[in-house]
Amino acid sequence: MARYFLGDVLAIVLFALLARIAHQSDTMPFSAAGVADTAWPFLIGTLVAWGIIYLAALEPWRIAPAGISVWLCSVIAGLGIWGLRHGEMPHWSFILVASLVSLLLLLGWRGVALKFQKNDTTI
Repeated sequence: MARYFLGDVLAIVLFALLARIAHQSDTMPFSAAGVADTAWPFLIGTLVAWGIIYLAALEPWRIAPAGISVWLCSVIAGLGIWGLRHGEMPHWSFILVASLVSLLLLLGWRGVALKFQKNDTTI
């Protein structure tokens, strides 16, 4: 179960890394601290989702409902905390891009895992 949790954490960190690379500027230079600052709100949502996965005894590698739960909790927490920190709603384009990229990363690794699981009974 730990490796699936790690898969979600790595997906969120990759999401934050890509966001920081795409949006670096003089006022917001690329740094490990910047990646961590972007990632932590989404990781809070990931932790909430994993509480749900554990309590509901869901199979964490499944796209539905586990992957969808992680994605929804991560996006809601991440964008919600962003809004609270900035005192305004995120721009619709930010909501759209953050939602789509996190969806691809959080569900994408599950799709790969499922493909390998069908070919290997050790997963």
